[in-house]
Amino acid sequence: MFNMKKIFVVAVLCGVPALGMAAGLTGTAHVNITSDTAATAKKMAFDEARRQIIVDVLSPYSDSSALRSAVADEKNAVLTTLVESSGISGEKFSDTTYSANIKMTVNRVAAKNWLLGRDVQNWLSTEEETGNKFTIVATLNDKFADWGQIRRVASGAGVDLETESINGKQIVFYAYAGKRGALTAALRENGWRYQDRDGLLHIFK
Repeated sequence: MFNMKKIFVVAVLCGVPALGMAAGLTGTAHVNITSDTAATAKKMAFDEARRQIIVDVLSPYSDSSALRSAVADEKNAVLTTLVESSGISGEKFSDTTYSANIKMTVNRVAAKNWLLGRDVQNWLSTEEETGNKFTIVATLNDKFADWGQIRRVASGAGVDLETESINGKQIVFYAYAGKRGALTAALRENGWRYQDRDGLLHIFK
């Protein structure tokens, strides 16, 4: 066990756009850590910077309180998998101290999956969710039971549905084009059939 003498971390968030747009998940943390050796201080610096940057860049897109708790409870090895790139500038160290500006970019898809796995409510869009939407027309036998099943199947496949209209036993809704394959595969496994007609995806039993 080492005796930690001093930890100083200041994180600065960079390039966060408005909600609903693709997130620029890059942040920079200035770290200044003193420990028994410079090597130990450097490892601690990266661990602390990673946690702080993940909190800072994901907070605008999630329940901040739940996010902080999830990050605090998570192992360093798991959080490392969320970072797709990192860089260092202004690095300084002595026998026992390490300081630097550490920049990290969090992978959107990995972050989204991690947030979902930790039950953290979030509004983070992945790359495949930022493209065009396609239209689905569902013809239902049992209006409430069938529509409820479609929503459950879509949710299980990680697909968000946006209802456009309901007319009798026919419902028109939208989903992101990047999720089309996942949606049709999940519906097929649950007894639904589908056809492309005039540019619309029709689903039915």
